[in-house]
Amino acid sequence: MKQLPLSITFIVLVLLAASYGESALATNNTLDVVPNKAFYRPGEPVTLYVTANGGTQVEVTITYLAGTVDQVQADLVNGTADLTWTPPTDSPRGYGVDARLLDGSGNVLATASTAFDVLDRWTQAPRYGFLSEFSPGRNDAEATMAWAARYHLNGLQFYDWQYRHETLLPPEGQDPYTDLLGRELSLETVNALIEAAHARNIAAMPYTAIYGASVAFYQQHPDWALFQRRDHPYEFGGNFLVIMDPTPGSPWADHLLGEFARVLDETAFDGIHIDQYGAPKNGLNAAGDRVDLADVFPAFIDAAAEVVQERRGDEGAVIFNAVGNWPVDTVAPSNQDAVYIEVWQPYIVYMDLHRLVVEAERLGGGKPVIIAAYIHPDRVGSVRLANAIIFASGGVHLELGEPGAMLADPYFPRFGRMDTAMQALMRHHYDFLVRYENVLALDTTDATAARAAALTITDVPTEGRQSYNRVAVIVRAGETTETFSLVNLIGIDNPRWDRELESGPIPQSNLNVRIAVERPVARVWWASPDGESIAPQAVDFTTDSDGGAIAFTLPSLAYWDMIVLEYRP
Repeated sequence: MKQLPLSITFIVLVLLAASYGESALATNNTLDVVPNKAFYRPGEPVTLYVTANGGTQVEVTITYLAGTVDQVQADLVNGTADLTWTPPTDSPRGYGVDARLLDGSGNVLATASTAFDVLDRWTQAPRYGFLSEFSPGRNDAEATMAWAARYHLNGLQFYDWQYRHETLLPPEGQDPYTDLLGRELSLETVNALIEAAHARNIAAMPYTAIYGASVAFYQQHPDWALFQRRDHPYEFGGNFLVIMDPTPGSPWADHLLGEFARVLDETAFDGIHIDQYGAPKNGLNAAGDRVDLADVFPAFIDAAAEVVQERRGDEGAVIFNAVGNWPVDTVAPSNQDAVYIEVWQPYIVYMDLHRLVVEAERLGGGKPVIIAAYIHPDRVGSVRLANAIIFASGGVHLELGEPGAMLADPYFPRFGRMDTAMQALMRHHYDFLVRYENVLALDTTDATAARAAALTITDVPTEGRQSYNRVAVIVRAGETTETFSLVNLIGIDNPRWDRELESGPIPQSNLNVRIAVERPVARVWWASPDGESIAPQAVDFTTDSDGGAIAFTLPSLAYWDMIVLEYRP
């Protein structure tokens, strides 16, 4: 190459340095956009809170699936802006938000994204979270609910808020109060959290146990218990609780339903969350008659639903915990608003999570499915794979709630702490879940058994049921769409979600995908929560001469890619 004169070389170096400096400066610009509520009811305006470091204007594109719905913009004042937009009244529907930070010349300095949805009520698409800290003097109710809304959590289980298992509210005038474990709690704190939750369209659900009572209460009512044998009641946690007989019409059932009514009359809770312990599964009442809890539980749930309906109407909710997936066949069809499963052995491998969601959705007649599978946030790869499988299957994962926390233990106060990177990752996951809920859960049903084999990837194994050394294919079918989720299980060191994942999946690239189809395909697009952008990407595909299959190249697969086929009407 011809050597440049020294003076010209100097000018070029100066220009390059200036250009580099501008580029480096641009990377320091930050942008964040969050909705002001966890969800929106039809006709309710959406407010997006924007904060930025630098720039003069923010421009927002609102999308539904792969289509643009609208664009709005606002000038930044002291690095902030509020954008208000009223979505169509169509419900239920999830929307994407892609924001760009601009300077005075229209140059893009930074980008950000979020999502929101329009629902008639929160249980149409529940994102269930938890709270477990109710100490007197807690003063972060507003900040807590702002954090929850950032992750689109629209229902919160208030875990172990109660005075006693058998007497849910503390004695009048006794606040703060001490629970059975000696924790100091405050109803004032509980009420402040409920009020702050409602301001963000977040439902507050009080934890209760269907048959737990203190030893002192049992001693006052010994004939209310559930017995292993005569005069020997079932106990839980040693000398902690005694198991009572929840058969509707029994003294204990009438008492507990009365407690539910009192809670709803004297607080602003939005329904009742009902727990059980997975055992016993049957017993004897005081008369010596056999009690089969698989039959008793759904009858009690229906009775509780009547109490909630009387006091909260259609806005109220009842959720029951099918511990270890038992007895899901009887409780899923009952009059509860979602099928909630706390996962234990033998459901220990990743694809078990898929099977649990699919079967619960079928048994519940299409009810939403909530999975409680406790994974410490330090196990990042395990969380990512578990969420990919649960979300791709049409379910949701109970894991977030207390700011910066993730459930890691069945006793909720023993939660784990997420670092900054994990919190950002979870925002991506929940933005993705809400943005694409109409092809992941709403308006779709599971079609994995019938359609997973229709998708093949050259030189990549996809068939089978195992949770390792393959790309799992999970399919959700809508009226005019099919969603093929690819979950990467290649190279993981163990197939169990309940164990630490030492090595995550081996990233795949340039995957040659072929899908057998029976209808003309109008459009194909894909999206993933794994990269920097969760926006939909158009796919160029070819169609076989007989129209029986399409083929295309998927650029990458880290943990989870979602491919959507839109069929011609």
